[in-house]
Amino acid sequence: MYDIILNPKGGRGESLKALQVVKEALELADKEYTVHESEYAGHTIEITKQLNTEKEDLKLIVLGGDGTFNEVLNGIVDFSKITLGLVPCGSGNDFVKASNHPIKYKEAIDVILKDDAQYVDYIQAGDKRCLNVAGAGMDVDVLVKYASVQKLKGKAAYTWALLYTLLHTRFHHMELTVNGETYDKNVFMIGIGNGQCIGGGIKICPNGIVDDGKLDIVAINEMNKSKIFGRLPQLMKGKHVEHDYSDEYTADSCHIKILDDSQFQFDGEIQPVETKEIDLKCVHGELKMYR
Repeated sequence: MYDIILNPKGGRGESLKALQVVKEALELADKEYTVHESEYAGHTIEITKQLNTEKEDLKLIVLGGDGTFNEVLNGIVDFSKITLGLVPCGSGNDFVKASNHPIKYKEAIDVILKDDAQYVDYIQAGDKRCLNVAGAGMDVDVLVKYASVQKLKGKAAYTWALLYTLLHTRFHHMELTVNGETYDKNVFMIGIGNGQCIGGGIKICPNGIVDDGKLDIVAINEMNKSKIFGRLPQLMKGKHVEHDYSDEYTADSCHIKILDDSQFQFDGEIQPVETKEIDLKCVHGELKMYR
């Protein structure tokens, strides 16, 4: 028995297209299923909590993108009783780029039906969880601008917000503690990666591995603003960590304190403004996922 969860309005209708493919594959394999549709922000968390509490062996198929996957992760109450199957149909699909999940719907459900579950890591960030990348700085500035765009949608809106942010770059004051050392930094951004990418393919944490028990922590430091666009191709490909304007750390945990007006984002979701100081820890060997 499988439970399917999706936002029917997600991905500009892509989740409903994915649902048809998933249902056909399950029916062909003679598998029973129930579909649960989220109706408002945070509803996916509630649905996951209820199912995880009621069922001893929950096989949950999640149709969506990084935001939906994040809500499911934050809804889990007992990791020993749940296995996740991901069918990516969001606008960015950044987590699956690092976890080697198939992008195509049919291939994704075929992986789930093989019933081969493996452990993947996640980030415990204070009292919340993050599956892919947490960050502060430029990525949050882009998300704030993206939320204000009205005439464009999806990837076009994100691209516009990114370009606007780069043209109006500001640096952020933060304190990073990692591997027993504390660094006071002015940064373009800091990324804390279980996965690798943000924004639909920007490799901010290129050495993030989703099942190694470690975080890939990357600080892109303040630089001459005239050099930002020239370095953008390096950032897109993850080559920025090879240059002296970036610092990269590998650790199982870190602590970040924001010392200006920036905010945190977890899996592309901006966190409440009062969240200014946080411990982030890689949690290994708890989350089961079909891969």
